[in-house]
Amino acid sequence: MQTPIFSIVLFVLAALLGAVGKFLYKSGAERTTDSWLSYLVNPQLFAGIVCYVLVMVFFVGAFKRGGAMSVLYPVYATTFVWAAIIAWLAFP
Repeated sequence: MQTPIFSIVLFVLAALLGAVGKFLYKSGAERTTDSWLSYLVNPQLFAGIVCYVLVMVFFVGAFKRGGAMSVLYPVYATTFVWAAIIAWLAFP
């Protein structure tokens, strides 16, 4: 079974969104206090959650269109590379 290019593109977008979500979690965590309310009204944490929900939506869309996990998951593994690049740029 051949993996459709569209599925690969969705996984690339998921990888980028996953990296952005990690950055948003980190920057949101720096803005929290001891109050649980600081977690609930934190726009960075909320945006990170949105990123991860979109990652799951892209996963479902990619798998629905077909594609081998052995092709798609290594593409998503680039999330850690993107996260490292974002961290290097944002947190010198």
